[in-house]
This record gives sequence, structure tokens and C-alpha cells, in this order.
Amino acid sequence: MIFLDGAYHQREGELAWEGLGHLRTSEVGELLERVIRRIERHLRRRGLLRLDEDGAEPSEAVDPEANLAASAVSGQTPPAGPQWLTPLRPLDRAPLAYDKPLCASLDGFTLHAATRAGALDAVGREALLRYVLRPPIAQERVEQRPDGLVRITLKKAYADGTVAVDMDPLSLLCRLATSVPPPRLHTVRYAGVLGPASEWRPRIVPQPPAQVPVAAGLPGVPESQPSPERRPNAYRPWAELLARTFAVDVLTCPSCHGRMKLLAMVKDPAPGYREAIGELTELPPRAPNRGPPYWKSRVLRRLALGDEDAREGHGSGADQTA
Repeated sequence: MIFLDGAYHQREGELAWEGLGHLRTSEVGELLERVIRRIERHLRRRGLLRLDEDGAEPSEAVDPEANLAASAVSGQTPPAGPQWLTPLRPLDRAPLAYDKPLCASLDGFTLHAATRAGALDAVGREALLRYVLRPPIAQERVEQRPDGLVRITLKKAYADGTVAVDMDPLSLLCRLATSVPPPRLHTVRYAGVLGPASEWRPRIVPQPPAQVPVAAGLPGVPESQPSPERRPNAYRPWAELLARTFAVDVLTCPSCHGRMKLLAMVKDPAPGYREAIGELTELPPRAPNRGPPYWKSRVLRRLALGDEDAREGHGSGADQTA
């Protein structure tokens, strides 16, 4: 989360900024205790934690989506096939500790509040926002191993010296599935004066320019070619979205580097058109239906079936490489 270290207030019709005092380490610890209590209540309502400390199972059945999320964050085997009813673990109890200034840890949770970007530090703010919006796994750190496992190299080694984690593809897919947000759930939310419903937001956020060049800065696109002025939340063509998001101009001809435009969409081509361009004239046959590849996972075969072949090699769905 990113917060403003101050508040706006209205003074004589103008908005004035009032900065807050320096944050104390003890306040970080108090905030962490409050957050953990709220997280525990939320997890217990969804059945993702044990209801007691003696190892008893939850009284109510856990739905598959909740069990999938609990398995992903706890490091257990994926809840697939026979492992669907994996017992849930209680929270690890540990006293409140302060590792360094503005950093606290309690019961396996950590809160780091020492990162700050000043008002004039545009580069620091961009780096902070990119860090918050980072994907769950960096693609360059994922490697397919010859033995069929997937290795994820850690950016920093664990305290026990682990530098990489090996898991079978099914385990990785189960964990990645929990990072996909449900329909109509916003992954980025703005609150306070930055929220969309705030009356002060238009007076705080920077105003967009009247005319924005189409794919400005891309090769083959002149800087003086503006796009028509658009209203807020107006429709944007797919080519413009690709240029704004990924800096890829799909309307540039690869041969002459000129500008292309859509003339028409051929929905019912004439007979012989597909043969002339070398495409298939009939749809390929559909593959037969199959179930999830439970038994391709070495860890599931070893734990559920006692497969001796699965014990050879790594033999674990989440092996740690020191």
C-alpha cells in the first residue's frame, strides 16, 4: 500500500497540504497488531484457519477456492485430486519484534514502513509504484528443468540459505491460480482524496494535456501527429491501447514504415481464398476430453499412491535448493 504522509484541507477556497510528523517504530508495531487481528477474523470466517490450537479440523467444510488459497500461502502441496482435503495449519505464534527502524514482525507477519518517496522525487515515486504493481513471479526467474520440475530462483536467499524453489508444474499452476482476481474485483484501489468519488480529486491530480500524440516516441510515428481530444473514460481503439501500454505500434508497416489503417473485415471470404494463402479450409478436430493431470505430478503420486518411481530424483513438489 502507498499512503500520503499528510492530509489536505480547504483554506479560503484553496486546498492546502498539511504534513504529518515523523512515524515512530512503536506505531508500526501497534498497526501490525491491529492488522493481524483483523486478518485472523477474516480467515476464520472463511474457514482458512484452525478453530483451535490442538490440531482439530474446522467444523465446516472448506470450499475449493478457499482451500486453494490456503494451500498456496501456506506452502503445502496443491489441493488437487486426493490432496483436496489437506489439513489447515494454525498461525505461527511469535512475539512482537523490531528488526530495524520502522519495521516490525509478529506471528509470521511483517510490516515494513521505512520506504518513502519525497514530493520532488519523481524517480523514487515511479520505482515505488512499480514495486507495488509488480507481478507475482518474474518471468526471467522461472526455469523449466530437464526432470520436469519448474525452478523459481529467489531474488534474495532465505535465512536458511535457500536460493531457489523447485516444484512440479501442477503445484505452480495451483499457486498462480490464486493470483487471478475474481470477476469485477479491482486489484488497484484509490482511497481518500485520490478516490474517484472524492470532490477534491480533480483539484489534486495532474491535468492531462489537451492533445496527446498517438504512440508518441515510437519509431515511424511523427511527433506532430496528435490524436483527437477525448473525454474522460472515452473509448480508445485497441491499437492506441497497445501503444500506450506496451509501447508497440501495430499500425506501422514493417516494410515501408508507413501508417496503416483498417479498410474492412473479411468475415465470409470467397471460395478458394484460404487455399490461395495457404491456410486450412476446415476446422481441425477437437482433442478428446480429459481430466486434470493429477498423476503427472511426482509429489501427488508419491503421497497418494506410494509410487516408488516418484521417490527417485527430487521427489517433492516444492523442493528447496540451497
